[in-house]
Amino acid sequence: MIIHGFITVRTSSTRLPNKCLLPLGENNILTSVILRCIKYNIEPIVCTSVDSSDDIIEKISRKLKVKCFRGSLENKLKRWSDCAVFYNIKEFHTIDADDPFFDGNEMIFSMKKLIDEGYDIISPSVSSSNGGGSVGYSLKSEILLKAIKETDDSTDTEMIWGYIKKIKNLKFTTLEETKIKPEKLRLTLDFEEDYLLLKAIKSILGDNLSRENIDRLFIKNPDLYKINWFRNTEWKQNQKSKSQ
Repeated sequence: MIIHGFITVRTSSTRLPNKCLLPLGENNILTSVILRCIKYNIEPIVCTSVDSSDDIIEKISRKLKVKCFRGSLENKLKRWSDCAVFYNIKEFHTIDADDPFFDGNEMIFSMKKLIDEGYDIISPSVSSSNGGGSVGYSLKSEILLKAIKETDDSTDTEMIWGYIKKIKNLKFTTLEETKIKPEKLRLTLDFEEDYLLLKAIKSILGDNLSRENIDRLFIKNPDLYKINWFRNTEWKQNQKSKSQ
């Protein structure tokens, strides 16, 4: 089974400008995400915008010899849909460049469930949606055409569920937790403190960045989560305000 991972990324972040270009060990964030896909045998397709500010993203993709699709700046759902049509892809998994320590095994499990059980979309696990950043959405490309039916390039579809849930007879589920995880673990990149934690993890674990090793690190160092956990409340409030 070939698993396509659509890496969603732009440089036009506001809280942490150009965060996908920040260094993480020997690479930058985006390069780390691309290489992590390859490590898990997930075929990366970098999904960015046509805005000139994202030319650097295409340059990085070409250097690493991976596919890069450029589409709508604001309409993320349309960008995914156009990418799927361009490459003739029937189902894919979304990978947020904000989540450089994603769990590839969890993504593979989600995609297998999507295909084997005939779902249209599988949402991330609760722990991942709460800041854990371990897994994205598995979805069938055909449902995107229905979701974007009344949108255009200027429509902001950042909070995708508001558009997805309108589809009639949608078969969906939330990914169950595949293992016990630290109760407080924020591994998504939005704030300076998030970046400090990601760098600390990289410095401690080096290339041994499996989610199992990261979980063990937090279990052995119970105060480590405090570096950025307080930001989770603000992050959730931002997510809620966007969805209204």
